[in-house]
Amino acid sequence: MPWPSRKRDKGAVADKKEPDAKIAKTEEETSDKEEEEEKSAKPPAGSSKSGWKNWKKKEPESGAEEYCHWLLKSEPESRLEKGVDVKFSVDDLKAQPNQTTCWDGVRNYQARNFLRSMKLGQQAFFYHSNCKEPGIVAIVKIVKEAYPDHTQFDQKDPHYDSTSRKENPKWSMVDVQFVRMTKRFIPLSEIKAHHLAHKADGGPLKNMMLFTRQRLSIQPLTQEEFDFVLGLEEEKPH
Repeated sequence: MPWPSRKRDKGAVADKKEPDAKIAKTEEETSDKEEEEEKSAKPPAGSSKSGWKNWKKKEPESGAEEYCHWLLKSEPESRLEKGVDVKFSVDDLKAQPNQTTCWDGVRNYQARNFLRSMKLGQQAFFYHSNCKEPGIVAIVKIVKEAYPDHTQFDQKDPHYDSTSRKENPKWSMVDVQFVRMTKRFIPLSEIKAHHLAHKADGGPLKNMMLFTRQRLSIQPLTQEEFDFVLGLEEEKPH
């Protein structure tokens, strides 16, 4: 039996007039708690201490896509949506057969399109969201590319969409598999400190979607963004 949805991508479903192929919204609806956590996470005093200007950028492979990594938000704390607990932590993922699960319940057109862009073997950060201390806890990989999300046809599921048809499904999902925990928890506040510093001096996180499109539960990362954030696990927390 599949796990409940990890997401709260309700906004796009309500807009019944938008054609399926068009991005109806650029941001997902979110609870006040999550919006507040994203906007008010206080960075440490001072600028980025990572010395990013001495950080060696990896040259992308010839023909590589701009976005080749991802950030997937999931809720580690219990929250009922239409009577269903949508909690899904990294420990829940690790408890699954083969440490693999479908990433269902996405109901935002832009996030869905990102799902459809994912390629087999690409890696993503597993991000705990809508909780006391949000941040990155693990790395997962894509083990099955996009296919129809079964929850859109399940009337008992909180993400049921009566406007979607099996012959032309609106919503997609992918399968992800646990790779490893990050060497340490990387909190939102720390990432934000680097983002603000990089906005000022042109660092790799200057346009990170975690801050420019913070409500999206599926977010792409460039190779530079992924490598820089991954490098933070080697540093002592500030």
